[in-house]
Formats: sequence, C-alpha cells, structure tokens
Amino acid sequence: MASAVPLRTDARVVSLRAEGGVNHRLVLAVDGWPGSSPGQFVMLSPGVLGAASRSDPLLPRPMAVYRQRPRDGGAEVEILFKTHGRGTALLAEAREGERVRVVGPLGRGFAQPEAGETPILVAGGTGIASVYGLAAELAAASRPALVLLGARTAQDLMALDDFSALHGELRVATEDGSRGERGRVTDLLAPVLRETPRARVYACGPTPMMRASAEIASAAGVPCVVSLENPMACGFGVCLGCAAPLAGGGFALVCRDGPVFDARVIDWEGLP
Repeated sequence: MASAVPLRTDARVVSLRAEGGVNHRLVLAVDGWPGSSPGQFVMLSPGVLGAASRSDPLLPRPMAVYRQRPRDGGAEVEILFKTHGRGTALLAEAREGERVRVVGPLGRGFAQPEAGETPILVAGGTGIASVYGLAAELAAASRPALVLLGARTAQDLMALDDFSALHGELRVATEDGSRGERGRVTDLLAPVLRETPRARVYACGPTPMMRASAEIASAAGVPCVVSLENPMACGFGVCLGCAAPLAGGGFALVCRDGPVFDARVIDWEGLP
C-alpha cells in the first residue's frame, strides 16, 4: 500500500553509528512524518545539507524505511545503509544536529499474507532493511515470520540483534560460513518450503537472489513477492530511470508501481 502524501523536508540527524564493515545506522527526526508501510522507501540527499548548495553528487539515494518511532510533531525514522560510493560515503559522515533532505514515504509496500499462510522472508545485503518492518508488524500481530538472512560474511549481515528480538524463527547463511550455514540464503529456502504446507515468500536483495527465490517458490507452487532495488533518481516516476521489464511485455516503474511486485510479472531475463 502507498502513503497518501509524500513529505519533502529537511530532517535532523539524531544519530549515526557504524555497525561493522560498511554498515551504518542513521536515525532522523522528521517533522510531520505521515507514517509509512513496510516496504516503502525514502529518497535521501547524498550527504548533509551545507551552507552552500552542492551538485556533486546531484541525485538523491533511495533507501528503505527500516523503522519508525513516533515523537512530538513527527517521528524518528531509521535507515540502514552500506557505503559503496561517493553519495553514501558523504552520508556516513553526518553528525548529530546536521540536516539531510528527505522525500517520502514513497512506493507501494508489502501486503499482508493471507489467512493460513506462513510468511517466509528472504533477504540479503541492503534488502535486509526492507523486510524488517514487515517482520516486526507480523510479530506484533502474533504471526511471526520465518526469516532467512544472507550475506557474504558475518560482518556484512545487518540488524541480526533486531530480528532476533522479534522472537520469530531466524536462520542465517553466509557464503564463507562465518555465521550460520555456509552458502547462499536461497540454499535455505527450498528445504523450508518442503517443511511448510502453505507459505508466502517475500524476497528483497540482489537481483540474482530474488530471481532464485522466485524460481524456488514457483517450483514449490508457493506465491512470491519481491521488492526490487533498481537505481532511481526521482522516486516519483518522472525520470523513467527505474523501469523494470514485465513478463507480459512493457515496463513498470519501480518507484511508482513498486518496489513490491508479484514475482511472476517480472521479466527476470531482461532485468539488469
């Protein structure tokens, strides 16, 4: 579901801390925050706002809303991100009290599983930030999800303590075997689906991981939804930079029509 009216504002940095490797946790005080649904995202300026305008880098970065907490006149909005370029490196230098431009919440988030379905959340990389809100919402409704998280190494994993605190079942895979099972997170999915009579898969992460999740779910006759992470520049469907090819022909805009889609509608061969 989508929020009614996205907000465009300059948010105040409450805190920023490194969480191992290239992982960072940013908390912003956002006045007038209308609330977001699990799976929605914001566009963040690449670094804090200064006295002089900056055009390098120019474009904002899309980032999932990880968590939100009400506060007087708005909310504290929490973002998890990894530094992998100039924009995120600048953002990682933010200090308490500085300002970051925010636009959001944007996009269409996750729908709830149907009655009787077991929700299985599969995530890797920054996709872990996208599924936490759904996991927390389901746990609060006494429908805890089975969460499968993966990364290259233990240091690359995000928010393990937060997911563990939800008291649902959590399984982890790392490619080097430094945490959980050795292998890819999708290696955990097929055995889980064989054990689960009726399930719904929610996947977010690198495109090959989501495609594999969709194929495994399809082979098991299980519905699967994916949250695409295409690069985008505007967040409103204007620049057309996040177009995703559809299996039936044509394109969808990830920022406007997604980021959450039924995996069956995506042309995975044509998706970059």
